[in-house]
Amino acid sequence: MINHSFIFFLMLLLFASSCNSEEVYVIKSPDSNYEVTINAHEGKGVKYRVLYKDKEIILPSLLGLSADGEKNILHNTEVLSVTKDSHKGTWKPVYGEKNIYNDNYNSLKLMLKSKSDKEIVSVVFRCYNEGVAYRYEFENENKDSITIKKELSEFVLPENSTAWVTYSAQGLINEIPVEDIKKPAERPLVVKEENGLYLALGEAALVDYARMKFIRKKKGSSALVAVLDGDVNLLLPAKTPWRYIMAGEKTGDILENNYLLLNLNEPNKLKDVSWIKPGKVIREITLTTKGGRECVDFAVEHNLQFVEFDAGWYGHEYDDLSDATTITVDPKRSEGPLELHKIIRYAKERNVGIILYVNRRAMLKQLDEILPLYEKWGVAGVKYGFVGVGTQQWTNWLLDAVRKAADHHLMVDVHDEYRPTGFMRTYPNFMTCEGVRGDEESPTNEHTLKTMFTRSIAGAADNTVCYYDPRVEEKMGSHVSQLAKTVCIYSPWQFLFWYDKPSVIGDEPELEFFDSVPTVWDDKIVIEGEIGKYGTIARRNRDNWYIGSINGDNPHKVIINFDFLEEGKDYNALIYSDDSLVNSRTKVRVEREIVNRSTVLEFNIAPNNGVAVRLFPAD
Repeated sequence: MINHSFIFFLMLLLFASSCNSEEVYVIKSPDSNYEVTINAHEGKGVKYRVLYKDKEIILPSLLGLSADGEKNILHNTEVLSVTKDSHKGTWKPVYGEKNIYNDNYNSLKLMLKSKSDKEIVSVVFRCYNEGVAYRYEFENENKDSITIKKELSEFVLPENSTAWVTYSAQGLINEIPVEDIKKPAERPLVVKEENGLYLALGEAALVDYARMKFIRKKKGSSALVAVLDGDVNLLLPAKTPWRYIMAGEKTGDILENNYLLLNLNEPNKLKDVSWIKPGKVIREITLTTKGGRECVDFAVEHNLQFVEFDAGWYGHEYDDLSDATTITVDPKRSEGPLELHKIIRYAKERNVGIILYVNRRAMLKQLDEILPLYEKWGVAGVKYGFVGVGTQQWTNWLLDAVRKAADHHLMVDVHDEYRPTGFMRTYPNFMTCEGVRGDEESPTNEHTLKTMFTRSIAGAADNTVCYYDPRVEEKMGSHVSQLAKTVCIYSPWQFLFWYDKPSVIGDEPELEFFDSVPTVWDDKIVIEGEIGKYGTIARRNRDNWYIGSINGDNPHKVIINFDFLEEGKDYNALIYSDDSLVNSRTKVRVEREIVNRSTVLEFNIAPNNGVAVRLFPAD
């Protein structure tokens, strides 16, 4: 006898499953270390999950955006198409931490259509050997624009994960449980999971969008969710910035692979880059003609490429009446006189460029006037101060200011709260930026070692290295630590002697390290590192290598194996170490050795000290 009730129940189950079908898609990195699973569940949204070397690093996490009155535009959608692709290649930067970057990935594009027919939105995933990234893309089938009120992208971490958190771009960085994150946390956000793996979560290609940070989803949760600095209004078609996830067994693994952010940005848009020059910079702090000439002469003698005139050369920077088209020295900063045009000509005759600081107050009023004017003056670059950050409006304003500077052959240094997301690849006149708790904040070695493995993942950091200022010995560690920072903290424009005038800079032999160290590189190797404890990085420029090692609060033995050197070649090694017995005001010992691929050196570094090494071919 047929059980009609049972048949009816089976039909209901089949009907329910057909109405709530789940599509599952898998994508892996070329080396198969990363694996992403995407679940598109009709009526319940889209989730993703990430494995790294078979360990789950991101648990099933929701994707989505709240836009145009819908709580989540990915919630009630159907899959229109799934496209898989791959890319294999390399590209050469104008300058960088390497002279060539690998750009290999597998991609998956999941095109979804809202049941309400309001929009077509795609989720695009890329799996690189260096990490995983995803973004949202919008078509303009039924409308011309979209307003995003909230981003719902989740990053569900395993329980008992900790993170190195700061709530502002120049703030203190502290390791805390992920569950204790109480406010939007800066990116990159570095996480240590209970399985021993390290993660970096962040944002790349922030263009025409509001800045993202990370907030805890709910109290006691290990789930983080993206939070935006305000609404986003986009003309369609459009793409959001990338959200990336990088993993490593060691902290240095992620730092070595940080070119992922550059790969996620558009290629260089400048046809002529001959005028773009990396280099070392000294800040002129007297705002006088005499001081300017002395800085230029010092730059020539010590192989520096630029002199920067900071706040006060055109008046009080916080005064709305200040005029950045004039040379009007702020009397509170200097009595003058400052004959800036003479200094610019004097510097150019000696192949030294002049950089001028301009505060946002003046830029808002005068940007379109001062950029062509400074080009006419013969200025090499502009330092943008106290720029607005966060909202879509400020993002667009700042990047437009970089583009406009390029139109007038001006390089740019952006200061204060802005953190990079890889736009320097697209407009390489964007040389460096702050967004870092640099030496003007007197960071301890411990904090610099946090910066080194967190903030530095984002790219160039203008750390404003100082050397003779009392804060070096009183708060910041040691003089060799300062030498090492020029290797450990990457910046194509490296500011040196931030608080020092040429008249107070001595002739200590270790200054040769500053004289010789380049600011851009052909290769880099993270030899060792623990966040906040110690770190050692080696970088190559042509045939020369430079090593920087910084130590935190406890004694540490660093072992350097020189097997990265060229086979069959001997190198001179100049070794700089802190030694209280040296008869100089900086207490730096300089020693010379011959090393090769088979050499192994050990250094016992005292708390808050460092080691720096310069290597060049012995022949």
